[in-house]
Amino acid sequence: MHTLITIAFRICFLLVLAFPAHAGLPRSSNVPGGVAIVPLGSSSIAPQTWLGDQPVLVTSDRKRWYAVVGLSLDTTPGAHQLRVKIGDATKTQDFVVKRKHYPEQHITLKDKSKVELSAEDEARAARELAVIKELKRHWREEPHTDLAFMLPVNGELAGRFGVRRFFNEEPRSPHAGLDVAVASGTPIKASAPGQVLAVDDYFFNGKTVFVDHGNGLITMYCHLERIDVAAGAAVRKGQRIGLSGQTGRATGPHLHWSVVLNGAMVDPELFIPAKKHNRR
Repeated sequence: MHTLITIAFRICFLLVLAFPAHAGLPRSSNVPGGVAIVPLGSSSIAPQTWLGDQPVLVTSDRKRWYAVVGLSLDTTPGAHQLRVKIGDATKTQDFVVKRKHYPEQHITLKDKSKVELSAEDEARAARELAVIKELKRHWREEPHTDLAFMLPVNGELAGRFGVRRFFNEEPRSPHAGLDVAVASGTPIKASAPGQVLAVDDYFFNGKTVFVDHGNGLITMYCHLERIDVAAGAAVRKGQRIGLSGQTGRATGPHLHWSVVLNGAMVDPELFIPAKKHNRR
């Protein structure tokens, strides 16, 4: 029995790792900060899935169902399980997360108040991080979620996802987004259709727009000079939501673009179709 379980586990492992990219799905990357595409089989009823207590986006492609699982940067490599419900039946579905090493980036900030925070700034930042944490876990049912994103703005990809950052040689959280270097005042567009979840001006992120695309998929646009949308507004794919800038903690004008999936910050480049993917 033990041997059969081991063989079944290895088959599952190989299927998940070898899963190819399909139209309408992000590229699969079973690593911390990546996206696991977990096959759920075919069914006339849409499955429901959870990773822990967090609902997970499920989509169909070529008449089969897939869980699109966001893996946070602190995900432990190894075996993980989804809870899957189809009708009245509940089961678990195994998948495996591999290790990944991200490079380091050392940044010097002349404004030391953005590194060595005053008590007042530290309290403000802590309040804002708590609010953002709740926004990231937001869930809104949506019949169809567009998973083929467009870049919010064309420019040099100056800061990649997952880079371990040091500000004035002090370690900080890994870079949880993609930086696009553009001049201040450049129009920033929504990556996909959705609803504006929140807008605000944060200590670290500056002027920021959150767009909810449904089913736990959220995009975040930071350091804006100007915001052109309001919370609750519906936005089209490619619609201008603001202008790029240098607000918050930024060393120069750029867009910081983040993608949140089932509460996890994941690599935005996985959602950009390969033929439109602008590599450095």
